[in-house]
Amino acid sequence: MAIDGGRKHDFRLFKESKTYIHPSIKAQLDTGYQGMRKLHSNTELPKKRSKKNPLTTEDKIENRRISSSRVLVENVIRCLKIFRVLAEKYRKRRKRFTLRLNLIAAIYNLQL
Repeated sequence: MAIDGGRKHDFRLFKESKTYIHPSIKAQLDTGYQGMRKLHSNTELPKKRSKKNPLTTEDKIENRRISSSRVLVENVIRCLKIFRVLAEKYRKRRKRFTLRLNLIAAIYNLQL
């Protein structure tokens, strides 16, 4: 068994985890998850621009709509990373990981 060393991209970790997302759930992701539409058809990704194909005004409006709904979730993840449960390697008992994560999420919800 090989030890996984180094960093991995979020999409690669998602594919290796074999996590199932129900088809009725809409997944709003960033541009790092470009191949996600092959795995989950109900996916919302922002459009990417290129030198040859700049974004139209409609594409920019759509990207802004997706970003404004995703920023709320990103802010919650940032607050959870402040407690270092999600930011670093978890070295305590695995059975209590979900308990601690739920407690930290409850503390965050109290702040709201």
